[in-house]
Amino acid sequence: MKTDPALFIRDNTSPMTPPHVPEIRLNLASEAHELWLKTEEELAEIGLPPPFWAFAWAGGQGLARYVLDHPETVDGKRVVDFASGSGLVAIAAKMAGADSVLAADIDPWTKTAVALNAELNGVEIGFTGENLIGSEVDADVLLAGDVFYDRDFAMALVPWFERLAAGGVIVLVGDPGRAYLPKDRLSACAVYQVPVTRALEDSEVKKTTVWRFNG
Repeated sequence: MKTDPALFIRDNTSPMTPPHVPEIRLNLASEAHELWLKTEEELAEIGLPPPFWAFAWAGGQGLARYVLDHPETVDGKRVVDFASGSGLVAIAAKMAGADSVLAADIDPWTKTAVALNAELNGVEIGFTGENLIGSEVDADVLLAGDVFYDRDFAMALVPWFERLAAGGVIVLVGDPGRAYLPKDRLSACAVYQVPVTRALEDSEVKKTTVWRFNG
């Protein structure tokens, strides 16, 4: 890491509310295209992987909305927010009454982003940078927003999610119609129309579904 993550995040984001989850404030990039469209060389110079944590993606917004609207999903439970990014879904789970929340993401910058965003919302969120795919999780609920955008990633996630669901873990996924969503293994819980950043998506509103993996 060549740049101090906390300083960089504060310099390149502003506290704002995601449009579909106004109860939560996050440090988000106000000019999405400037930060997101930096070249790989520019990002490498500051030791920055693609900054997924700087944006409120549609799948995460939908999943966070569902958790806040259906607190019984997480109330009193141990929750893992997989591929947490900004920590939006993790924060929603804690605000909805989860007993404990662990944000998991392999991007080392995410640890700082989640900590800063948790502080903004006055909640306590744990963090792990370990790759959890394929492992057992010490949780009652696993939440995953917008994770089926890549074929290889999806192929690794599906058997893991299925095994967790079969073992009694509630696995909920927020997805805005990504290409590799395994619909045949899912049951729909809710559908939302989520405003998003046009610089990152192909429309200004994404139809986003919250799905539950069948055990």
